[in-house]
Amino acid sequence: MKYRNLGKYGLKVSEIAVGSWMTDVSDTAKQTEAAATLQLAFEKGVNFFDCADAYSGGAAERFLGNVLKELPRKELVLSSKVFFPTGDGPNDRGLSRKHIMESVETSLTNMATDYLDMYFCHRFDPSTPLAETLQALSDLVDSGKVLYYGVSEWTPVQVLQAQLIIQERGLHPLSVIQPQYNMTDRYIEHEMMAVCEQLGIGIVPFSPLAQGLLTGKYRQGQPIPAGSRATYQDQIQALLTEENLERVEVLTAMAAELNTDLASFSLAWALRDPRISSLITGATKASQLENNLKALEVTIPEAHLLKIDELFGFKKFKRQVG
Repeated sequence: MKYRNLGKYGLKVSEIAVGSWMTDVSDTAKQTEAAATLQLAFEKGVNFFDCADAYSGGAAERFLGNVLKELPRKELVLSSKVFFPTGDGPNDRGLSRKHIMESVETSLTNMATDYLDMYFCHRFDPSTPLAETLQALSDLVDSGKVLYYGVSEWTPVQVLQAQLIIQERGLHPLSVIQPQYNMTDRYIEHEMMAVCEQLGIGIVPFSPLAQGLLTGKYRQGQPIPAGSRATYQDQIQALLTEENLERVEVLTAMAAELNTDLASFSLAWALRDPRISSLITGATKASQLENNLKALEVTIPEAHLLKIDELFGFKKFKRQVG
């Protein structure tokens, strides 16, 4: 395993992390398989395990906590998130101090731990003063219940607004962001990466395989595999356009030139930038995990990187005046 620092901070996270968004805990057989995958991940050197209170209504946190409680806590980097509804009450959602303080206690109980290494605001909450949210998160750091806090899917402006409040109030810093990032969605390259680099914020993207599009599972002219995510999930169904499937064919051939597969190739592409601290992958089977870890040995030549830019028509935003 290879490790990177979380931005400018001393915390070291495995380049490949395991997230729990897609962990299926609906029956014993699936739980057994997922637990074995988590155990194997730890044995392979993965130390970063991500979750959220909204995943499976809290069941994902409880499952993760139950599996990982048998492992040395000091060797784990555990994270969870707060924002989405956890109940029917008006205060069972958002980023108010009340909801944050109550949610973190539930997450700690669910995950069988005294503290979280990272705690994320799952989304931005326009109904709560930003200062209230940041003060609550900073207080959690003071209490020792959270070591580093961050946000997921905030805009660069929102992060910079937060930074101003943090500086004015002398709060603990916003240390990490968790955005979506993959070949099909590179919005963070326009401004967010530069903001994070300037402030020393770590970047730990989710969906580095574009909901499964970049796994090689979905191919042009072939039926959708039975039981795959595309048989029931809107996010991946929306990505299975003819144009994207044509791109998958090109990328698969590029990966073959490097003697690897599309998933490993795609993860290695995302890790090419040293500003990325770790990639949150959704492996629920040992075979998926083993394949993801192969990305750590893949180096993508500059010619391939340029071809990928051309394939997706990517150009970093730049406004030309005059």
